[in-house]
Amino acid sequence: MKTILIVEDDTNIREGLSDAIEADGHRPLLAADGEEAVEQFFAKGPDLVLLDIMMPKKNGYDVCRQIREKNKQVPILMLTAKTEEIDHVLGLELGADDYIEKPFRVRELLARIHAALRRVDAFSSTTATAKKATSHTFEFGPVTIDPRRLVAIVDDEEKELTERELTLLHLFHAHPQEALSRDFLLDEAWGIDYQGTTRTLDQHIAKLRAKIEPSDSPSLIKTVHGVGYKFSG
Repeated sequence: MKTILIVEDDTNIREGLSDAIEADGHRPLLAADGEEAVEQFFAKGPDLVLLDIMMPKKNGYDVCRQIREKNKQVPILMLTAKTEEIDHVLGLELGADDYIEKPFRVRELLARIHAALRRVDAFSSTTATAKKATSHTFEFGPVTIDPRRLVAIVDDEEKELTERELTLLHLFHAHPQEALSRDFLLDEAWGIDYQGTTRTLDQHIAKLRAKIEPSDSPSLIKTVHGVGYKFSG
């Protein structure tokens, strides 16, 4: 049984999610606004956060930012009625693991939750092997990656990495010059049989590229059209 914090100002949605989470065998923890969400998170330490974006007192972006300042591991799934890509990108930049657009099906939401929890409990054997082989500082082309400190050193400047970005770097480093499909990367980095959109991966790759290589001519992580990406270092 896991504790899942549901942050949603709409009473009907909040209670409906609570019933679904409880029926799925987990313990729901409820918050009706952003301030309450932050208080509940740091008081109860939930295993996963379902976070609405548009809320009173403190919006989901601010809540996500505050959680990530203290905890970089807990999965955060954003619930949003917005469809503009910039909103999704902002959430991912602040440290959200995924986003789910309203209206959504409960079965899809539960599948995303299961995948996120599996990822936290244990990576698949491929990811575990890759991380074990590169548990110390390693070179990613001209970039030095320090997994213990979650930083990439680019031209003597340190760029902070997220756990998800580090996982992607491990995967690319373990498969040099190999075209890795979007499905493979999503399943390995987000959880087995990931149910979400490939745009989530594309946005994470864009964010990672911005940290480790020139955006106008990416040479380390190359796009393989129709397939996915490959590390060409």
